[in-house]
Amino acid sequence: MSTTEFFFKYHGLGNDFIVLDCRQSGGDIDAEYSRWLCDRRRGVGADGVLSLLPSESGMARMVVHNADGSVAEMCGNGLRCAVKYLVDHSGEKPEHIDVETGAGLLSCAPGYGQDGVAEVEVSMGPARLVASNLPSGASGQPFVGAPVPGHSGLRGYAVNMGNPHLVLLDQPLEDAGRLGPELERHPGFPDRTNVEFVRVDKDGLTVVVWERGCGLTQACGTGACAAAVAAVLAKRLPADAWLRVTLPGGDLRIRVPSDLSDVRLRGPVSFVFTGVVPDLPGR
Repeated sequence: MSTTEFFFKYHGLGNDFIVLDCRQSGGDIDAEYSRWLCDRRRGVGADGVLSLLPSESGMARMVVHNADGSVAEMCGNGLRCAVKYLVDHSGEKPEHIDVETGAGLLSCAPGYGQDGVAEVEVSMGPARLVASNLPSGASGQPFVGAPVPGHSGLRGYAVNMGNPHLVLLDQPLEDAGRLGPELERHPGFPDRTNVEFVRVDKDGLTVVVWERGCGLTQACGTGACAAAVAAVLAKRLPADAWLRVTLPGGDLRIRVPSDLSDVRLRGPVSFVFTGVVPDLPGR
């Protein structure tokens, strides 16, 4: 058994991830190892760890480990990082690849530059307004432009993009660090939630995300999708058009169909560096 593990560091608009290719061993990491890897002083440093495991239906199965050791169902920026790793190390230039995630099998279209994959367009699947990890799971009714219980003056949109989101339109962006930690653990969201603080502009959105299990991040792909869905539902921006969503780390493009059936995300991805760390005991 080897005593070291190769890792690869990537980022999507500053939302950074450690990629571990576990397809040969088939073994995943645990919460303690994830927390250590993500520690920016004692480990490698990242917002999350992406474990790539064997898949019968896709090129790999991606498991998203948050910086706090919890596991997320899906991550749009992380998926683009995983696609760049998988394609750049395949020796081929496919037009599409499928990756298995906690939100299902997702189709991804790489865009190529001088250094391999430069951007990725992802078919994110449907935006769901009724789901077990949203307030609608208990009520059966979509939480759309509704008052947030326990928070006077706040109205939100609960959107499932494979993972849960609470979108606050017209909420000051600077409130993210103050309100985010409490809203992440709002009792209406049984698995906790990501929280989007959104300013609606004439030509798009400006968004700050408090990410479940990570805190404030430079970007969040599923959060950008959820924010765009809320803006379309509120009739503040048009459906079936590529919308600009500006996050602290840069811009993503999101397309929300009028029936919410298949939200599309397009954005850049970059390789940072590679290295070795101690192997997970027992692997």
